[in-house]
Amino acid sequence: MIAVGGGATTDIAGFAASTWLRGIDWIAVPTTLAGMVDAAVGGKTGMNSPSGKNLIGSFHSPIEVLADLQWLKTLSDRDFSAGLAEVIKCGFIADPAILTCISNNSLAELRGSDELTMDLVSRSVQVKSDVVSTDFKENFAREVLNYGHTLGHAVELDSGFELRHGEAVAIGMVYVAELAAARGLITQEVVIQHREILQSCNLPIAYKKSAWPRLLKIMALDKKARGSSLRFVVLTGVGRTTRLEDVNEPELLEVYERICV
Repeated sequence: MIAVGGGATTDIAGFAASTWLRGIDWIAVPTTLAGMVDAAVGGKTGMNSPSGKNLIGSFHSPIEVLADLQWLKTLSDRDFSAGLAEVIKCGFIADPAILTCISNNSLAELRGSDELTMDLVSRSVQVKSDVVSTDFKENFAREVLNYGHTLGHAVELDSGFELRHGEAVAIGMVYVAELAAARGLITQEVVIQHREILQSCNLPIAYKKSAWPRLLKIMALDKKARGSSLRFVVLTGVGRTTRLEDVNEPELLEVYERICV
């Protein structure tokens, strides 16, 4: 099977390949930035359901991923920016050079330079490869790739998928940065860095206050949750991560109010 398209296409095709005849080979040809740096690499396949994001799926790696940067020229600025959210995530969890590159160049400059784009794609894929090679089925280490995704997936579902995945993850990254700062794990300067770099890529960093009860309910279904306890991947510094497992609802709401519109 050959899957040509964005992340949703490669996710569902990979899932179909994993179930047909108990698993057949498949090749991913991602045509979006998010697909190239995230969805098509790492072996996760799946589909969305009314209950949540990617709760139905399997681990089934493609035998090849063919990423041609020429596809990116067909994307709108919005879709390119949405893909940059996953690139920025890789910068915060493991490779600060990514953040430097994006901070030093405008969106137009990033889009207009194959050399810059290739560097960002290569670095992001390397970050994911390094993590996945140590924890393919997400027993613990791979959870770092979900930085910003706990709230992000909830926001994406709550928006009725009107927000792009990367846009929702951008909001989620600012949220966990604020959460880490509230715990004294990172400085306010790192929170500001999150806000500034995401805004420079035209990504949203806030969500509606009235959504909180719905978001909390959706987050309870997150795969990192343990029983009734939510767990978040947070930073202790740029390039350093840990987990928060002892959060409570009042604390989560107080932090959420910092990113409300």
